[in-house]
Amino acid sequence: MPNTKNSHKLLTLLTGMIIMVMLLSGCVTTPSPSKEVYHVGIVFSRSGFNDIANGFKAKMTELGYVEGENVVYDIQTVDGDNLTAQQITEKFVADKVDLILASGAGGALAGKAATEGTNIPVVFTYMSIEGTDLVKSVSEPGGNVTGVRNPGPELMAKRVEMLHKIMPQLKQLYIAYQADYSTAEATLAALRPAVAALGIDLLEAQITNTEDISADLEARARAEGIGMDAILIMPDAISQSKESWAAINKFAVEHNVPIAGNTIAQAQEGALFSYCPTFSDNGTQAALLADKIFKGTSAGTIPVVTPEAQLILNYKVAQQLGLTIPEGLLKQAFEIIR
Repeated sequence: MPNTKNSHKLLTLLTGMIIMVMLLSGCVTTPSPSKEVYHVGIVFSRSGFNDIANGFKAKMTELGYVEGENVVYDIQTVDGDNLTAQQITEKFVADKVDLILASGAGGALAGKAATEGTNIPVVFTYMSIEGTDLVKSVSEPGGNVTGVRNPGPELMAKRVEMLHKIMPQLKQLYIAYQADYSTAEATLAALRPAVAALGIDLLEAQITNTEDISADLEARARAEGIGMDAILIMPDAISQSKESWAAINKFAVEHNVPIAGNTIAQAQEGALFSYCPTFSDNGTQAALLADKIFKGTSAGTIPVVTPEAQLILNYKVAQQLGLTIPEGLLKQAFEIIR
């Protein structure tokens, strides 16, 4: 009888120890954040990135990071001002945030510079990495940085192909580009052969500020012929500014010239189409990376991700321009604006 009692005691003790080990190892429950409150500093290199933040927050909530309970966000926008981006990211470092989410080139590069020598991770979004030293490679970004890549150069070549399908008669394509922008060289290296292969002349206007775009377009408007069949928006800071987009869009409307846009907002505001990853998906993918980091994985060991591009067609603009969109593109479209 004593042996039976001892056996029961031993079995109870062993069972208790197993349960305790399971609890400690997370086998029974899996609480998401181990830290009490995470502080995330978010910097946008230009306005219009709200959907990135919305996508990021929504996915973070799904992953167990509830705003106001175990995560706090500090969102700042710099509208292309690299000095301000530097100041903001340096303040994030001084505030000892747990992670910096940076959208666009200015914010991402400032974030990397500000966190050098610290253990604060940086997750970038909507950033073309070509021509920069932001990461060592897509598979092994290195340091304290990882993120969501915008495949700018290949997207530009793809947009030309799509534009040519809609406009087989396309012969002269206009671009205005910021020559000193970090990804300009890589983008042009992909764009020029794609244009040449389709028998299209690329009309290049180098710019250093918004006024250069306005002046160049005004000069073309005064000429006997504007000398272009379509406009392609380059993915650089000047071309993406509100002022530059307004000048390009105004010119296009006045002269019935289609625009191949660089962002979804441009398709919504008058471009014939855009072909790019959605801002919301950028935010979602960034949240998945942040979760891995908060669970202990070093940012620099997490491969950079590339979200799928989506085609947004403005059918209303196509009708106004008298253009027929091929059935194949209509079927491919993520959204058709009518």
